[in-house]
Order: sequence, then C-alpha cells, then structure tokens
Amino acid sequence: MEGVEPLKAWMLDPLTQALSLVDRPRPEPGPQQVLIQVRAASLNRGEFLVGMAVAGGAAAPKPCGMEATGEVIAIGAEAATTLRFPLQIGSRVMGRSPGGFAQYALIEAQDLLPVPDQLSWFEAACIPIAYLVAYDMVVVGGDLKPGQSCLVTAVSSGVGVACLQMAQALGAHVIGTSSSDEKLDRLKSFGLQNAILSRGADFVDAVMAVTKGKGVELAINNVGGSVAEACLRSLAYQGRLALVGFVDAVKSVPMDLDRIHAYRLTIFGVSNKLRSAAQRAQSVRGFEEDILPMFAQGKLRPVIERVFAFEDLPAAQQAMRSNSHLGKLVLEVRA
Repeated sequence: MEGVEPLKAWMLDPLTQALSLVDRPRPEPGPQQVLIQVRAASLNRGEFLVGMAVAGGAAAPKPCGMEATGEVIAIGAEAATTLRFPLQIGSRVMGRSPGGFAQYALIEAQDLLPVPDQLSWFEAACIPIAYLVAYDMVVVGGDLKPGQSCLVTAVSSGVGVACLQMAQALGAHVIGTSSSDEKLDRLKSFGLQNAILSRGADFVDAVMAVTKGKGVELAINNVGGSVAEACLRSLAYQGRLALVGFVDAVKSVPMDLDRIHAYRLTIFGVSNKLRSAAQRAQSVRGFEEDILPMFAQGKLRPVIERVFAFEDLPAAQQAMRSNSHLGKLVLEVRA
C-alpha cells in the first residue's frame, strides 16, 4: 500500500461544531493497528457537545467519529499477536476509531472486536462505544447480579438503551427515566419494566416506591451533576453509582457525605482518559468473552433510530441535537 490514495473524511471544529468534508491521504496502519474500509459508524453525543474536549483557547478541526466497523484491508505487523480471534484481510471487525467518519479508518488492535455474523454493519457500528461503556458500568464497576435493581437515567440514549438491555440480559430489574412519554412507551416494548417520566431530579420517590423503600443496587447517571444527588438518594445499602457523562454540563455539586458514609456507597466513573493501553485492552477482551456472545445469540440487539448517508452527517448531527431519537443514529459509509 502506498498510502496516497485519497479518501473522504469528516472533520469537526470542537468549539463551533462546524463539520467539513475533506480529502485526506489513505492512512497506513502502524505495528499495532489495522486499516478498515468503513461500512458504518455511529454518532456519540459526547463528541457533539460544544467545547467538550477543549481546555481553553482555540482548537483546530479534528477527524470526526469515535467508532467504526468494516472490512480489514491492511494489518500491522504485530496487530494479531494479542487477539483471541483470527484476523485476516477481509475480516469483519469493529472498534473504537478516532476519525471513524471516513471511508477508511484505523483501529488499534487493543480495541478490535470481531463482528458476529448475525449482525448487520449498522448494528455493529453501535457497539464499540455504547456497549463497552455499558459493560464498564453494569458489569465491571457495577457488579450487577441477577435479581438486583438498576436505575438508568436518560434510558432512551444510546448508552442508556445499552445499559437497559445488558442489565436485563443479566437478570436484573431495570427502572428507567426519561423526559419523553413517547420514548418510555417505546422502551416498554424492549422490556423496560418500570418507566419514570422525569424532567430532572424528581425521580427518587418513584424509585423508592418501585423498590419498596430499599433503593437500587446500581444507579447509572447518564445526565450529569443535576441528577447526581437524586441518584445517590436512590441507592440501597452498599449501592453503586456510575458516572458516564455531563450532558447537562454540571460537573460540580454538593453531596451528602454522611449518607455515602453510612450507606457504604460506591461512586465510580468510566472515562478512558487516564487508563493505560493494557487496562483498556483488558476491558475489551472481557467484553469479547462476557458480552459479545449475547449478540450472536440474539439476547442483545442495538436499537437504531435512523441510518444516514455518509454525506448527510450534518443532518445526523442536527438530529442528535434535537434529542428526538431513541437509541443510536448511524452513518452508512460507502467507498
């Protein structure tokens, strides 16, 4: 491969959220990377929050997209050495992929997962971020067991739906909140047992009523600081609270330390920012072993609101801003 074949790729200004479609050289994989011809990629809200990844001052446009799925067309010299599945040219794979909204993209071997035959490209595109994050919260940090209860705030989001499905697959009871009656009604068809219409931090009494005053063993905060205290008050003795994002932009809140102390509560985040490559790889391989078979068995299935053409990314971005979708928005990529 000469690495000069042009490709179409989307760039994003992290401050203004302006998108631009550009020509870029086709990348070459490093020793621990694979190059894929992208078939689909899904949108993630965190990337489209204004100024989310900028710490002061201006920032240059960056390759857009956080995950992708497609066919392997080039393999780095060391990429296959740590994988548990056979890797060859033409393999169907998926993974976290900075710059995934492009015709060709690189994926680090540590983030690579095989695509089960039962999944379409569109479904596979929804898995590497949302379901890995859900696994981190529900299984790794949340230690959710059959018969326990799990509160999922903003349950209609991509990560929220993934948490709902995963918790149910593990035999847990799920309580979900949303500000939309229509979305809650739709999620009941996906098995949501207890739906709470909530426009903020007003769900504690309803959670306690459902759990007969006990509270939940795991609360997943998909919203941010504005509901953090309510999540804590919804926890049972020795409950766990997972923090995944700050859609509300509220990152600093007062907390009842006496309750945390008395109830022996655990609070944890799931950012990959400071994790080592080995730690990230451990999570991906754990997901491959524990959760990926559930997709092949039909126990888990991504919920897709809409698939957009590659050139229609700005429309997909606007659809995400409107907050009218349930589950994931996907981009179809054609060479």
